[in-house]
Formats: sequence, structure tokens, C-alpha cells
Amino acid sequence: MNIRSVLILLTAVLFLSACNHTIETNRSDKIPDFEYITQDEKKMSLDDLTGDWWISYFSYTHCTTVCPRTTANMVGIQEELKNDGLTPPIISFSIDPENDTPKVLRQYAKDYGADLRTMTFLTGYNFKEIQDMSVDTFKAVLEKGALDQRSHSFFFYLINPNGEIVKQYNGMSDTDNELLVADVKRVLGK
Repeated sequence: MNIRSVLILLTAVLFLSACNHTIETNRSDKIPDFEYITQDEKKMSLDDLTGDWWISYFSYTHCTTVCPRTTANMVGIQEELKNDGLTPPIISFSIDPENDTPKVLRQYAKDYGADLRTMTFLTGYNFKEIQDMSVDTFKAVLEKGALDQRSHSFFFYLINPNGEIVKQYNGMSDTDNELLVADVKRVLGK
């Protein structure tokens, strides 16, 4: 092979690698079918998210430990992606569905400045249902604790268009939140 051929080959390899929209994954768990209620009292199911890359996490409105920070971090991620023209759906599963009614969730979203055009807060199930989803699918602890507090994860999850969790991030870590933004940009071709 002559020098010119090698340079053309290297250029092609570099070009193709730059177009690669894959990310390093650390999960492979299929989300089960669901149909829950949004903060706007509309039904949302897994089918509504099929075909899109989306982000999810668990929270509840009267949490005094993890949720204030993770929800603020998620709203920051939403804003950063929106500034780059990206609006993947973001789904917050309430882990206190008995208290987190649609009206309460709407106020919570407003308090945090969440853009409800792309961020949805879900309720409309019982605690056992969401506990089973958290433990069995997301591989995250979820327990009722003293004074009606919940022991739950602080992870964010990236879900592919087929409804499969492909990556888990520490929602309390600025580094992981930056990685989530970078991964979303990569899979969406930005």
C-alpha cells in the first residue's frame, strides 16, 4: 500500500469513528409494560416512549434527603440538553403514589422549574407495584422507612428506544450527570 492509500484509509476510519453514536453501557434490563397517570392526569404507557431515547429516575415530593438534589440535577440536565436542541423525554416515577397526586406533582414540577413539555412525573399505581419495578427492573432498593420517608436510589437511567435500560448514572455526582448529558448527545447524534 502506498502512502496515499494509507492516508485515505486513516481518514475514512477517523470519519466513521466520529459518526459512531454508540456509548459504553453498564446495564441491559427491559422495562416492563406499564400504564400510569401523569401530573396532567393523562395516561402514559411504555408504548408512548417506544422509539425514543429517554431518561428516568425515582423521586417523591416530600423527600427531605435525596430528591431535592436529584430533581434539581435532572432539571439542570433537561435545561442543558434543551440548550443544545435536544428534548428527550424525562420520566420521574413517584415512589409515594399515595401522597403524590397529579396536583401535588404539578406543583412539585413548578417548584423545581421543570419543563413539562418533556419532563413527566408519574403516579397512579400502588407502592408495591413501584417497589417491584424499582427492585426487579432498575435493580435499586426501595423501602418504606420511619416517618414516612423512603429509602431509595439516587440513580438516573438512560433507556433506549426499545425500552431497555442501557446505562445507570449516579444522580448525585456532577461527573456522572455530565456523562449522562454527553451520552444523550452521542446517541442522539449531536
